[in-house]
Amino acid sequence: MAPKENSPARRAHLLGVGLDHEDGHKRLTRAEKFTIVGGSEGTHEKMTETLLKTMEALKRRGRELEEADKEELADLLRKNCPD
Repeated sequence: MAPKENSPARRAHLLGVGLDHEDGHKRLTRAEKFTIVGGSEGTHEKMTETLLKTMEALKRRGRELEEADKEELADLLRKNCPD
């Protein structure tokens, strides 16, 4: 039996936490499938770019975050992380 549409088994959400902030700013970026908190300006932007590109890559594959397995997601995150 498949999980119901709104059951916890069908939801997925990524959380990015940046720990390198020293400027006193509180940064928070929310999207439908991810949330990013903290970090320096550069770290926060890098995490945001990585997750946006990863979500776009999943969409191009015709997949949702809930459908991606750990290995696929880890691979996409590595590939989409800016240098």
